[in-house]
Amino acid sequence: MNDIDTWGFATGRPPAQSPSTQSAARRHEPQRTARAALTRIVEPGDETAGRWLREMGPVALWHALADEDADPPAGARPAKIAGLRLRAARARPAEDLATVASLGGRFLCPGDDEWPGQLDDLGDARPIGLWVRGRANLRLWALRSVAVVGARACTEYGAHLAATLGAGLADRGWTVASGAAYGIDGAAHRGTLAADGATIAVLASGIDHAYPRGHTELIGRIAEQGLVVAELPPGDHPTRSRFIQRNRVIAALTRGTVVVEAELRSGSLVTARRALALGRFTMGMPGPVTSALSAGVHQLLRGEATVVTDADEVIELVGSIGDLAPERRGPALVRDLLDPVAARVLEALPARGAAGATHLAREAGTPHELTHTKLLELQALGFVQRYGDRWELVRRAEGTDRSRRGGA
Repeated sequence: MNDIDTWGFATGRPPAQSPSTQSAARRHEPQRTARAALTRIVEPGDETAGRWLREMGPVALWHALADEDADPPAGARPAKIAGLRLRAARARPAEDLATVASLGGRFLCPGDDEWPGQLDDLGDARPIGLWVRGRANLRLWALRSVAVVGARACTEYGAHLAATLGAGLADRGWTVASGAAYGIDGAAHRGTLAADGATIAVLASGIDHAYPRGHTELIGRIAEQGLVVAELPPGDHPTRSRFIQRNRVIAALTRGTVVVEAELRSGSLVTARRALALGRFTMGMPGPVTSALSAGVHQLLRGEATVVTDADEVIELVGSIGDLAPERRGPALVRDLLDPVAARVLEALPARGAAGATHLAREAGTPHELTHTKLLELQALGFVQRYGDRWELVRRAEGTDRSRRGGA
């Protein structure tokens, strides 16, 4: 028989651990430790492994993968089990837990008070657990959160939109989630931080491994002011598939996803469509029709997404009843306050020259006396002036004159 390890089950190759590591391990319950180990063994979003986890439980699954003599999960392909067992040999969950604790972080499991229940919508693709840095409560912050994602090689227009949107959402008490990447992600995080708002960075690496390297300072600021979250254990690096799987967490964690600039082939569109499949709101901010960086957003808007232009419109969609965006109206003009008859009389006056009251009554379709009364009102308001028995428009600056003539 194999030796029985610290957490109560046999392992084919018990990890060599220092006394301090063993002590740290004893402080964690078996299921939490098993899940921590599995985050180093199983790739994020692996639905087959997720089904095994659901059917067997974390302790039994780790046992099956760590012990070469143990029976593998039912129906598992030998090649897959062989690869997972190679990874299991390097799993040191107690060390990982200690490393994250030294950073002031923690490891969350499904069922914890801080676990965001909306992640369970992913089914067997649900994260095994989440490694978290930051003082805030992830579950509470995620209750009122919006994902802002988009192109890495964004334009100045896109960066401005993302930063402004992040700040606007922060001002309204909403959390902004994104992936801490270059471009739109970084702009959204920075806009939120500048407004002293709440922001969550979901990484495709370990939470102690800043990626991209150029955002090391930004990710550090987010860890201090917000939350940094990852499925991967400390030290793990990102890969192309891990970026894609990271996007499903962003989509599931938030109430809705806003795409700001994205080409026709973009990971941001994957996030948006995953959000839609999960029953979340999907939104896009339009850009120039000539820009390839907005082509993906426009394609999304032609189908499943809703157009939004600012934080108010986003919150109107994802928020509670009564969170309505303000009515959009152009500037109010004095002419807008005229009653319909006065407006018709004003429209009857020629753009150049003067006209008599009889002519104006005929053109406006109003009785002569009523026309005369309305002309006196228009005179008092400064719209018209009288020369003998004829009337003409008051000449003002071109813009003012146009406004009084309805922009004609």
